[in-house]
Amino acid sequence: VQLQASGGGLVQAGGSLRLSCTASRRVFSNNGMGWFRQAPGKEREFVAGISWRGGSTTYADSVKGRFTISRDNAKDMVFLQLNSLKPEDTAVYYCAASRTSMASRARDDYRYWGQGTLVTVSS
Repeated sequence: VQLQASGGGLVQAGGSLRLSCTASRRVFSNNGMGWFRQAPGKEREFVAGISWRGGSTTYADSVKGRFTISRDNAKDMVFLQLNSLKPEDTAVYYCAASRTSMASRARDDYRYWGQGTLVTVSS
């Protein structure tokens, strides 16, 4: 397994969660990383991306100001802090490694995908 996401769970609206993703060094090094999510019956959508050195981040408008992506290059890990959660944030969240070192919003830019972790937000 090259990417492993964890940290999902059941939380009430307004609550917080922190998702983690562990990657193999080969997949993680020099690559941008991202988080996507897929709600039941919907397409997988971009959530957040971060560049290799962490200096550039980008977010979907729906999560801007509530979610924060970060990475620890010494540990080959990427994180997604989810605050002020809403029921519409309920989805399976996936981490992914980009083909480039940049923060990208485009699904096609991501080459490696982990299994998802389920986030359920109750109202």
